[in-house]
Amino acid sequence: MKRNEELNKLTQVKEWDFIVIGGGASGLGSALDAVSRGFKTLLLESHDFAKATSSRSTKLVHGGVRYLAQGDVGLVKEALKERGLLAKNAAHIVKNQSFIIPNYTWWGGIYYKIGLSVYDFLAGKLSLGKTKYISKAKTVEKLPTIEQNHLMSGVVYQDGQFDDARLAINLTQTIIEKGGSAVNYVKVTNLLKDASDKVIGVVAEDQFSKQQYQIHGKVVINATGVFTNDILNMNNPKHGKLVVPSQGIHLVLDKSFLKSDDAIMIPKTSDGRVLFVVPWHDRALVGTTDTLLKDESFEPRALEEEISFVLNTARQYLAKKPTREDVKSVFAGLRPLAAPKDGSKSTKEVSRSHKVITSETGLVSIIGGKWTTYRKMAEDTVDEAMKVHRLGNTPSKTEHLSIHGNVKPEQVDRTNHLYVYGSDIPAIRKLQESNPRYTQKIHPDHPFTVAEVVWAVRAEMAETIEDILARRVRLLFLDARAAIDSAHNVARIIAEEKGYSEEWSQQQENEFIELAKGYLLTPYSPKVINLN
Repeated sequence: MKRNEELNKLTQVKEWDFIVIGGGASGLGSALDAVSRGFKTLLLESHDFAKATSSRSTKLVHGGVRYLAQGDVGLVKEALKERGLLAKNAAHIVKNQSFIIPNYTWWGGIYYKIGLSVYDFLAGKLSLGKTKYISKAKTVEKLPTIEQNHLMSGVVYQDGQFDDARLAINLTQTIIEKGGSAVNYVKVTNLLKDASDKVIGVVAEDQFSKQQYQIHGKVVINATGVFTNDILNMNNPKHGKLVVPSQGIHLVLDKSFLKSDDAIMIPKTSDGRVLFVVPWHDRALVGTTDTLLKDESFEPRALEEEISFVLNTARQYLAKKPTREDVKSVFAGLRPLAAPKDGSKSTKEVSRSHKVITSETGLVSIIGGKWTTYRKMAEDTVDEAMKVHRLGNTPSKTEHLSIHGNVKPEQVDRTNHLYVYGSDIPAIRKLQESNPRYTQKIHPDHPFTVAEVVWAVRAEMAETIEDILARRVRLLFLDARAAIDSAHNVARIIAEEKGYSEEWSQQQENEFIELAKGYLLTPYSPKVINLN
């Protein structure tokens, strides 16, 4: 993944078969599906890959237990199949995770055991394991930090867990390896149309050099998630609103709040939502909320009522009660939901399944969906585009397509933080051996090394401090204070690698610290960590 090489392709290729707008789950999936079928494919992302929604999920690869409770069996069955495929195609990132439902009523254990046995059945051969009923004593043994007052029993079920932004980077690498092109920080500013008002390409701008490009393509796919309406506006200002953003927030706590490798699932909170406490990169991830918003943003902020809801609910179920001071990082993400036709405000009435829509101009838009079903969403999108634009009937090749980094499950050592790199681990270790400085940690409390920053710049198209600390090594999401303290050194490593000035480093540092403060619930002043 070298950005300059990808930029050169924008002027070298006269016409692409597919131009995909958006570098999140649906865009990356669509580009990979198209290129693996043999189409000349280009993906353009206005910021960094997975900058918005696709790096801000609950980190679950799941069928959706709550959708089963709502009777949406079709959606659950499709998601469970995709969960199983992703666990095979990206075994280095996706893992089989045990979830425990703590029951505080006598009937809860029976009720959830029956319901989740249906969940297992729907997964078929791709099931991750059978649901089990466990006693109160066993529940406490597995979850030592659970609130024991009135606890009756537990139900254990299996689901998937992953690192969303890492998967996005691996999908980008796979697209490029398959002969496609993908480039970040190139923003689509308009659509190109012919005399018949058919879309024949895009106008795009490099966000760093401000160079403009006119890029021609047979098919343009709008896979911009919560920003779908912006591209639809370029196509037709009178199109109406097809996507509504729903915000979900997550609080990240120290592992002492969840001294377990098992996750907690609270099936019914005070307002009927589901809440998870999930082990993730040696932290406890708590969420989520479901709040319909009017406006979309690349940097959404958690609302005060959302923070209070998550903290208050977590306190009910954890013996050690978390406070605002315990929150290492808070992040918010926006789900792109297909807008309800009746204009209702409830997110329960808004479809979680995906829809593919083709405009009269030939623009193909994919809306809705979730990370778990990204591959099926992409397959449906490319199928529809091929039909509308008469590009033959080559079937999708992604069902058993190994994603960059994939290794056999038994080769994954999750005790080493490098496990998310999969087959790239030897290359990173070689980098560490090449220079003693590269083995140094970028922050004393976290395992991430200088070598990973260098690797992100050289091999993963990281352009800014945020790209590295938010999406390549995830430090901003795990510990915002540590990320702020690491900013100075990371800026200098990037500048050294790319030949940038001291002025660039200082500006980058200031911009990142300002952004990172939004991930904190309490004030903080930066501390500079000195690397040799």
